[in-house]
Parts: sequence; structure tokens; C-alpha cells
Amino acid sequence: MINKSDKLYRVLFTALALYLVFLLLKYPALSLEYASTGLMLWLKKMVPTLLPFMILSGIMIRMNLTEGFVSLLHPILHRLYGTTKNGSYTIVMGFLCGFPMGARIVGELYEAGKLSREESANLLYFCNNIGPVYFLSYVVPTLAIDKPLVPLLIMYGIPLLYGFMLFRIPGRHVDRLSSCKAASGSPQRMPLLAAIDSSVLSGLIGIAKLGGYMVFFNMLNILFVPFGRADATLLNIYRCVLEITSGIDYSGQDLFYAILILLPFGGFSCIAQTYSMIRQTDLSVRPYVFHKVIQTAITAVCYLVIYCRN
Repeated sequence: MINKSDKLYRVLFTALALYLVFLLLKYPALSLEYASTGLMLWLKKMVPTLLPFMILSGIMIRMNLTEGFVSLLHPILHRLYGTTKNGSYTIVMGFLCGFPMGARIVGELYEAGKLSREESANLLYFCNNIGPVYFLSYVVPTLAIDKPLVPLLIMYGIPLLYGFMLFRIPGRHVDRLSSCKAASGSPQRMPLLAAIDSSVLSGLIGIAKLGGYMVFFNMLNILFVPFGRADATLLNIYRCVLEITSGIDYSGQDLFYAILILLPFGGFSCIAQTYSMIRQTDLSVRPYVFHKVIQTAITAVCYLVIYCRN
């Protein structure tokens, strides 16, 4: 039997869907523009920067190479965070490859039994960020940032410190291997060609999902078109909160500090993409959003201090 809250939920989303269909038919040229923007940004920015990492990481996970990959950095990361070798691999690849690779790696390692649920959840909360390649090749030139060192330190320093606090909260630092399925034995190693084939297919499916999310959330820019000319600043903030890449593309330097503050959050599109990467597991996206909001608030405080000093 459907309760009242479920019925209201269905009514509201049915009304929203009908409203979107009406807007798509009423403004076909504008709909095409928004969809094309999302598709081109995905093709030019997301595919070349993420797909190679998706395939490479998939091969390493399937061939049980992740622990050897971080053998040099693991003693340091283990001392700081108390992570297993696969946890250290997640930190390194999550920060190097960028969003949503952090969530994808957590999901794949957890599914493969190489991370415990507790470690997977903690890693998800701080290892899923905008990547340095994306930041340096897209955000920096778009915002015309002359000295990117400070924004880089803030963007990656805050989640690294946040992760340190998560793992070092009293009572949370446990033997993570004891609850990990991998403790009973290493998962079977795939042959090279099988690992490549599986990783390519998985990577293509993953990157296609990201493209779909970027097109869909860009389409939602049409929601407020019938209500007349909205304030440009508020509209651009809405675009950034909705889908950060297209929001940056539309607003450029007009929202310099707002964009830098919103980068850790990533927008609703990023949340949906994160959910897509972990939906096959029992990890929840709700605490992920909570922790992302906290990190975004800390980032806002940092930039507020910088702005006041300037």
C-alpha cells in the first residue's frame, strides 16, 4: 500500500516531468543549446581526462596490482590515515585522477572485497574531488587565475586534513582488514587481455553515464526560462550548483570566488554521478553529501578570510 508521502512524492515528480516536457517542446532551440553544451563539455573535457584513468585503474584492480602500485607511499599514508594498501591506492588515484574516479575506485575495490565497508565509506567522503588536470587545464584558464598555488592548496589540503580527522576520530580507527572480505584470501587475478577487455567495457559504460548526467542536468537550466529574465549572478550560481562544468563555462570570471567555493561540492550532477558509481554497493550517498557540504563550508571560510585581507 502506498503511503501519503510516497503518493505526494510521485505527484510532485510527475508534475515536474510534465513541466519539463512542456518546456522542451516550447523552447526547442534553447533545449538543443543546453543539451549540446553538456554533450560538448563531456566530449572535450571529461572523456579525454577521465576515460584513460578509468581503464587503467580497472586493469590494476582486476590484476591485483593496486597494492604494489602504492608500495612506496603506503608507509606514509598508513601512518597518517591508518589505511590498508588498497585504501592508500584509493587516496593516491582519487586525488590524481579526479572526480568521480575516487567514488568509482572505492566502489570497485569494495565490490571486489579489497576494502572494508568502514574504510570505503571514510575514503569516499574525502577522496572524490575535482582532479588537478581538470583544474589546471579548465578552471585556471577559464577563471584567469594567475597564481593557482593557493587555490590548489585549499582545494586539496582541506579534504586531506578532513580525511585525517575522519580516520583519527577516537573509536573509528580499527583493524580495517579484519572486516574486509579480502582478509580471507586474495581475489582471483584476471589475465591481462581479460582485464583490459573488462576494464574498457566498464570504462565506456562509466563515461557514458557521466555524459548522460551532464546532458540531463544541463537541460534543467531551462526550468526558470518562462519566468522572465532572472538576475544573471543568481542564474549562474544556479548553473554551477546544478552542473559545475557548464556553470563555469557560462559564468567565467564573473563568479570567481563562488566557483572556487563550489568546486569541492561539485554540483548536483556530481552527486548523481557519485551515486551511479556506488549504487551496486550498500554504501550510501547521503552521508557523502553531508561531508561534502561541510568541506564546502570550510572552503568558503578560507576564501572569505582571503577576500577580506585583499
